[in-house]
Amino acid sequence: MRKTSAALATLSLAVLALTGCSSAPSFDGAACDRTANASAGLADSVSTSGDVGSEPDVEVYGPVKAKSTKFSDAVVGDGPAIVNTNQPFIANVTTYDGTTGEKLQTTGYDASTTQPHDIAYWSQVSPALSQVLQCATGGSRVVGLLTSKDMGAQSDAGTVVIVFDIGQVFLPKAEGTPQFNDARGLPTVVRAPDGTPGVIIPDSAAPKEAVVQTLIKGDGPKVKEGDFVVVNHTVLNWDDKSVAGTSWGTTSLVTSPLPEMVGATVGSQLMIVTPGADESSPAQVLVVDILGITTAAPQQQQ
Repeated sequence: MRKTSAALATLSLAVLALTGCSSAPSFDGAACDRTANASAGLADSVSTSGDVGSEPDVEVYGPVKAKSTKFSDAVVGDGPAIVNTNQPFIANVTTYDGTTGEKLQTTGYDASTTQPHDIAYWSQVSPALSQVLQCATGGSRVVGLLTSKDMGAQSDAGTVVIVFDIGQVFLPKAEGTPQFNDARGLPTVVRAPDGTPGVIIPDSAAPKEAVVQTLIKGDGPKVKEGDFVVVNHTVLNWDDKSVAGTSWGTTSLVTSPLPEMVGATVGSQLMIVTPGADESSPAQVLVVDILGITTAAPQQQQ
């Protein structure tokens, strides 16, 4: 169990989430109707072909101009919808100069080498991407048109065409059945509407033995050894109640499961309390939401 802190230190980004966009529109709980906001004319300016998940053949009939963000769905998938700005998903993306049609960047469309940083970069620069991707479903190919204003340009820098192939879409937070636990002497967890946990640590001493509790039991598949799991987590130091680390409000993470996660189901929320070994290794509380299982391996930290 004392491996918990070391394992947390190795958590690394391999999944993209729409985060860092404080001005991005909220669509939590709203009906997902993309057809009402889609641009029918965009398909006349940008054509795509090829299977979703493989690099598409894209023809941009430039110059493509727009005064506001536009999008259209070239292919509509039947997977889960992206319904939260913090919801993680995996996608491949290629961008094109809207004026010349020149390809600018691509993720490579190879699961073994996919680097989703370009997508994360665009989501941080442009809140407009939330408009392009909100309510899009797994398995879809989405064509978006971003203006120079969307990209934060101070002058008319033209437009950018961005083509998303959306793969796996994961849960935005733990979703399942709340579980009864005898919390005597243990922390209490409360949750914001978006799932962000708040942990109330009692003034009593930390337990002398490790404790694992299932706070929410999801109904998804079970985590197995060797899986890569997509999680959100918060870890706190017991003695001073300080937050030692959190992924909430930043980006969801993908990691090899801690031993305590093996056998838990997707959608579950676990609380793991580890006793302190000494002053340099204090007692800690870890609250983790298991959002999904993926084939994307964690990237190595540099």
